Amino acid sequence: MPTEAVQHVRRMRGGAQAHLMRAHDGHFYVVKFQNNPQHLRVLANEMLATRLAERIGLPVPVTEVVEVGAWLIANTPELRIECGLDPMPCAAGLQFGARYVCDPAETHIFDYLPDNLMHKVKNLQAFAGMLVVDKWLGNSNGRQAVFWKKPRELKYNVSFIDQGYCFNAGDWNFPDSPLRGVYARNCVYEQIRGWDSFSPWLERVESFDPEIVEEIAGDIPPEWTGHDWQALGNLAAAIVGRRGRVRELIAAFRDSSRKPFPAWAAEERSSAAAAGHAS
Repeated sequence: MPTEAVQHVRRMRGGAQAHLMRAHDGHFYVVKFQNNPQHLRVLANEMLATRLAERIGLPVPVTEVVEVGAWLIANTPELRIECGLDPMPCAAGLQFGARYVCDPAETHIFDYLPDNLMHKVKNLQAFAGMLVVDKWLGNSNGRQAVFWKKPRELKYNVSFIDQGYCFNAGDWNFPDSPLRGVYARNCVYEQIRGWDSFSPWLERVESFDPEIVEEIAGDIPPEWTGHDWQALGNLAAAIVGRRGRVRELIAAFRDSSRKPFPAWAAEERSSAAAAGHAS
């Protein structure tokens, strides 16, 4: 059952023009609307990709269908989509909601951490797991993350947000490229030394149950797909078919001009040198 939005809090940054809203269940959600400027299918992408990442064991927001009523929109001037000189009201009905990763009144949250603070992220290794999922699901955007901690905590947590451009946004295809779906800075990949660094997430993707993909896809409101069940079914089949390609796609990123895994390269050089001495 959807949860009902009861209060608008503020507009969020980003191309989808999402809004932070409090819902009837007491939680805060970043809500993306059906008439967002990016694409209707972005809502379906968010639910499908985020729930798949959650099943793989990655730190992503809880997702819900959030119902936003016409009365709340009519009585909240901020609930508008900016489109040139003629803003339009946000659509009423069932919208996508990503639960805010922490209580905004009790926790500090940051879109950016400088490189010299990355060692203070408790779950930094999860960037390797999210790379696995982004390559699997064809994220055509840069990887988005937020960092958060309570005021007296010394360490940060990372959570991965904004999966709307998985499956190439509204196109639902997979134009794979080495530098797509990756985080902007190499510092988050410095701990990767080889394929073992992608465990257990890589193995979980490669053996992922096709029935779970279909189950999650089946929970998507039909409005978010334009009632095109055939297209959604084809997407689910493509996701299942890509499980065995993830190593190839990560290797293409590894071998790219960006050289994202310096520790992996050093490990290979060390192994090659040791083999040379032995011979």
